[in-house]
Amino acid sequence: MKKMKVGVIGCGNISPIYLKNISTIFGNLELAAIADIIPERAKSRAEEYKIPKACTVAELLADPAIDAVLNITIPPAHAEVCSAAIAAGKHVYVEKPLSITLADGERIVAQAKAKGVRIGCAPDTFLGAGIQTCRKLIDDGWIGTPVGATAFMLCGGHESWHPDPAFYYKAGGGPMFDMGPYYLTALLALLGPVARIAGLTKTTWKERTITSAEKFGQKILVEVPTHVSGLLDFASGASATIVTSFDVKGGTKHPPIEIYGSEGTMIVPDPNTFGGPVLVKRKGASEYGEIPLLFPNAENSRGLGLSDMAEGIATGSPHRASGDLALHVLEIMSGIHTAAAEGKTLTTRHQAPSPAPRIVS
Repeated sequence: MKKMKVGVIGCGNISPIYLKNISTIFGNLELAAIADIIPERAKSRAEEYKIPKACTVAELLADPAIDAVLNITIPPAHAEVCSAAIAAGKHVYVEKPLSITLADGERIVAQAKAKGVRIGCAPDTFLGAGIQTCRKLIDDGWIGTPVGATAFMLCGGHESWHPDPAFYYKAGGGPMFDMGPYYLTALLALLGPVARIAGLTKTTWKERTITSAEKFGQKILVEVPTHVSGLLDFASGASATIVTSFDVKGGTKHPPIEIYGSEGTMIVPDPNTFGGPVLVKRKGASEYGEIPLLFPNAENSRGLGLSDMAEGIATGSPHRASGDLALHVLEIMSGIHTAAAEGKTLTTRHQAPSPAPRIVS
């Protein structure tokens, strides 16, 4: 299979794992160029990962040899960079979220379809060994018919470790837009599309103090909700509660995701990882049992969704971490905030079917 030549835009915190994996794991991808708003960062990454070309964004988009753009810029830049890449005739794979507004997400998905190029979007963790094992167990009836689910992402915020955390507390940030894509994408992969949404939000502290080394002591004005609760009504008939928070300072004992079925309960592994453990307690059992992982990619395999997209382009088949799926996730996240602000339940307009499961090889 011909390798898809990838141009990378963005050299921030997430870039090393993508560059490492594209260089070493995925045989259908080839790093062709890299660009960043700070040219020195692009040059440094190019030298480190032996990328042939470090250049400006404009130069990268104008290069006819580049088939696809990996957009790993900060969230407020996602839509602009995606749109420019699509206009240049490139396929695009973008870090989560698809964009920071639903309108921009709708626009770039429509633009890609009109241009005849693919758009994919992180997270691709649901393609890893852990959640794919969960999907097979559900499809095979291990817990019967899914009835409901809970999902919890509870932490104290990112200002204690991230070198430049301010954007997490600006428009397009907050715990739901930051971490919600992992949890919601996993739920959609396991339970199907969401039909209705309700929500509650709050902002506990209006100001945060950075305690990570580089900007220690600097203040952040918080502009977004930092404790977000959503109610999800799935088209399948199941319902779920999701809570994401930057306001939990004492930790939690909640598992990341639990699925409740008519014949048992499943504990789904952290959806920000690719591996396990997968735990199941079937009706009548006295305790949970750990299920061996049935698929590859239990390690950090970021870029798996891009590789799957390249395979889909080569074979003419749908790719799983699709723009339509990411748009549905974006609508749910936006809808939870809107429903909370307006005090009502919302009906979704952009339902996407569950991505096809991987096949056990």
